Amino acid sequence: MTSGQSAAELAMLSGAQKAAVVLMQMSPDSAAAVMAQFSESEAEDIAAEIVRLRRVSPAVADQVMGEFHDIAVSGRRVARGGQELAVGLLEASFGADKAAGFMDRLASTMAGKSFEFLEVMDSGQILALIDSELPQTIALVLAHLRPAKASAVMTGLGDAQRSDVARCIAVMGSPTPEAVGIVAETLKKRSGAVVSQGKSTETVGGIQPLVDIINRSDVATERSVLDGLETLDPALATEVRARMLTFVDIVKLERRDIQQILRGVAPEVLAVAMKGAPAVVLDAVRTNVSGRNQEILEAEMANAGPVRTSQVEEARADIVKSIRELEASGAIVVRRGEEDDLVY
Repeated sequence: MTSGQSAAELAMLSGAQKAAVVLMQMSPDSAAAVMAQFSESEAEDIAAEIVRLRRVSPAVADQVMGEFHDIAVSGRRVARGGQELAVGLLEASFGADKAAGFMDRLASTMAGKSFEFLEVMDSGQILALIDSELPQTIALVLAHLRPAKASAVMTGLGDAQRSDVARCIAVMGSPTPEAVGIVAETLKKRSGAVVSQGKSTETVGGIQPLVDIINRSDVATERSVLDGLETLDPALATEVRARMLTFVDIVKLERRDIQQILRGVAPEVLAVAMKGAPAVVLDAVRTNVSGRNQEILEAEMANAGPVRTSQVEEARADIVKSIRELEASGAIVVRRGEEDDLVY
């Protein structure tokens, strides 16, 4: 590569990309120490660039390092990136739980590039676009969308179709870039969208993407999907239910996280959600509500009287939605699966 070419390539690098190049040439310990100085959003951006860049030419690496006048540049440098390095730096800087959350969001972002043109459409337009498609094709599309958008689309599907699509999402592996590209291009032509196509080799299907979609759905859609899965594949339905976040999972949170969630919940909603809850959940809520709010909550619970099961489910769904949003943002951490050491 000539100096002119490397200079042109350098000029195209963003600040996050240049920071990624620097970290990619440092030892893991030193890079982690530097990464820890960034805000969480900055760290996510830089980690994304480390994954995308993978390898940087020696000439460009030298020029990037040259911009940091306090760092001595010596010899030819071949910077290596990739997912493994990004995960290592994030874990060392923010811990394994937050690193996993960062990488999950990054995987979703990178995997969704082929279908990002759908994000500007409302759920009704997307439903019209995928009308008459096979469940496998619809599943591929929904798995690439943001969970909130995918949930809205799934709600509009018929009961039988919804169950078939849910099962396809849960058992989906890694679609080839060619398959993703063909489906995305077909939908673009059908919709008249003109957007540059991205490619992905990330695993976009599986249990967790389906759980993410269901957790953002309304109660009726959640029940329909799970009941349908129960009929199609009982073992799969059991696994999905085990992975789903529930109101009871609030006991898995640290006290400060519970307090953060409860601050955003109206006392009347919380009072309904606590109806029939296990004693350990009631205790977790009561001990994390401040003095005055605790009095209001107790009064609401005393005056609530009998309520319908559907009302309890709706109230708990609202709280679960808040938990999911805070978890997705990295503000809180929820323990799952084998980490759950509670017995009721």
